[in-house]
Amino acid sequence: MEVSSNSKSTYLNKITYVNLRWIGVIGQFITINAVAFLFKFEFNFLLANIIVFLGALSNIFLFYFFKKNQLHEKISLTFLTLDIIQLSFLLYLTGGTINPFSIFLIIPSIFASNSLSIRTNILLIILTISSIILLTFYHQELPSPLNEYIFSNYYYYSVPLALIIALIFLNFFALTFGNESKVRKDALDKIQEVISKENELVSLGGQAAAAAHSLGTPLSTIKIISQDLYDNFKNNKELKKDVELLLSQVDRCNIILKKLSLNPVVEDDFIDKDITLENYVKEIVNSFEEISDKNFIINTEQNYNSFEISKLIEVVYGIRNFIGNANKFAKKNIYISITSDSENSSISVEDDGSGFPKDILTKIGDPYIKSLQSKNKSRAGLGLGIFIGKTLLEKNKAKLLIRNSETRGGAEIKIEWSNKDLISLQ
Repeated sequence: MEVSSNSKSTYLNKITYVNLRWIGVIGQFITINAVAFLFKFEFNFLLANIIVFLGALSNIFLFYFFKKNQLHEKISLTFLTLDIIQLSFLLYLTGGTINPFSIFLIIPSIFASNSLSIRTNILLIILTISSIILLTFYHQELPSPLNEYIFSNYYYYSVPLALIIALIFLNFFALTFGNESKVRKDALDKIQEVISKENELVSLGGQAAAAAHSLGTPLSTIKIISQDLYDNFKNNKELKKDVELLLSQVDRCNIILKKLSLNPVVEDDFIDKDITLENYVKEIVNSFEEISDKNFIINTEQNYNSFEISKLIEVVYGIRNFIGNANKFAKKNIYISITSDSENSSISVEDDGSGFPKDILTKIGDPYIKSLQSKNKSRAGLGLGIFIGKTLLEKNKAKLLIRNSETRGGAEIKIEWSNKDLISLQ
């Protein structure tokens, strides 16, 4: 499963960016004037203050001119470029890359790496590297009396080299982990979407069942009155047909309302009740048996507990995800074992398929993973589905073991709870 191209946001948050720029501008102003007036260093502090003032003006313009809180890529690139150029001018006036504050030159690019596209980041990296190289060879001397120190060429050229290496490494680091964070956030958003839809369906089903329950009494009354009318007018040919039609429509209404119930087999039983873990699994398996040609083999010989637990959408969906994966990849048989003792209860789902590819086995549970092996490249269902199921079950106090089965040859998922956690699920 691959990440869609639009899953990565390409904008900066205006408020956050403006606040960070104010911190930078104020910090520059304090530093320049402290060095000039407190430490009595000699440099062109008047021009430096003008550059800082221009930076403040650009920040005011950014805040008031752009109304939206999301700065799109071109605007973000423009202002980040201005940040790099402004800081480059300040460093030009104060010794270039040998100035200890030259480390701040790499910050705009790193800041952007987590929010903007790779193309924009490459442009910012190239601009920053160009600035570092130019400042290495073209700059004014360090503020007096620091200009009296003579630096070895080894040290002099090692500083810009270190800055360039740090710039590339930190951008790569931020891009890699930022992308993983976005992928995980995208997957978590899908979980919320799935659960929201499930809750809507349950709510809708509950309302429909409640309607069926509430309408049952008036329909029964209508049927009794209709039956009395039929008995009284059965010899009247004109009215008999109308009354028969009325009776048939009442029966039809009853059938329709029964189908709206969550449990149409039992009249008025539309409220979900607590059930045992065994029945929990059997209900899920029954929903697959109606549409699957695979054999579901359920083993409950080592299930010694019969206490009832709450029905939870998250748990149902999580277990169903793993049974659905087994159904998808099994050749013929799916083996489900329910075991329990005085302390723990577990569900084991195995299939006789080909199992998880070895190159992704250590990554199972992460969203959007795909095997690199040619024979497995077309296989789906190894990313988001397992991530959703794992996340939902772990949220509800389950421990999961995901591996290839040692006995069946296919995939094996073991879901385990302590009994006290299972009973406390709400």
